[in-house]
Amino acid sequence: IFKAFAGIDAVPIVLSTQDPDEIVKTVMAIAPSFGGINLEDIKAPECFDIERRLIAALDMPVMHDDQHGTAIVVLAGLINAATVVKKKLKTLRVVISGAGAAGTATAKLLLASGIADIVLLDRVGAIAKRRSDLNAEKKALAAITNPRGVTGSLADVLVGADVFIGVSGPGLLTKEHVASMASKAIVFALSNPIPEFMPDVARAGGAAVVATGRSDFPNQINNALVFPGMFRGALDKKVRKITEETKVRAAKALAALIARPTAQKIIP
Repeated sequence: IFKAFAGIDAVPIVLSTQDPDEIVKTVMAIAPSFGGINLEDIKAPECFDIERRLIAALDMPVMHDDQHGTAIVVLAGLINAATVVKKKLKTLRVVISGAGAAGTATAKLLLASGIADIVLLDRVGAIAKRRSDLNAEKKALAAITNPRGVTGSLADVLVGADVFIGVSGPGLLTKEHVASMASKAIVFALSNPIPEFMPDVARAGGAAVVATGRSDFPNQINNALVFPGMFRGALDKKVRKITEETKVRAAKALAALIARPTAQKIIP
């Protein structure tokens, strides 16, 4: 993918360990051979600590694709979806199902883009300050999201929401759930290979714009649109750190590739 989309020579290196200290130590040891490090398939919450440590230690671009590739392409699609439904991006009420690597990074990038009303859910329900069962990463999320302090299940939180972003699991929702959302709802059901619900179900519930992670439906939200070009730009411009500002700018540039967004075309 790196070679095909960005002309970058890349080498997949698979490590037979899941120990964060071993992963960090190994990547640091081999880093002088490379121009950048793209982390892949590391689960939350370990991925947050591993990425933070490597960014601090290495003088080269480091990015965990499952976090930030997803976040950037979601923001790009959302920018154009908001245009289609004639809503201002910063006023959107957003619900994110899934508080792992992708959901956490997406929430943080949407915040960086100016969206304030974001509620994340894990398997228990809405992540809120009043919950006593949150780990350190989720406590940090609760401190910067869910400004209205809503609680409850996905069905509860979805009522009146403008946007649903699913990075969780298949078959979570029905058309009735979508119908409870605000008018002209935007639905990104990104669980693969089976989305949180199929596009026809979302549209039957009244969704105006629907995206999935699949190539056989319109509006495929795919990381491959992001990470090759991100590293191409970083290498060409000798960028040492990929910042939140960099990611927001990348999302805007990706969105701008669609001159006239429609409900069936919000992303290249």
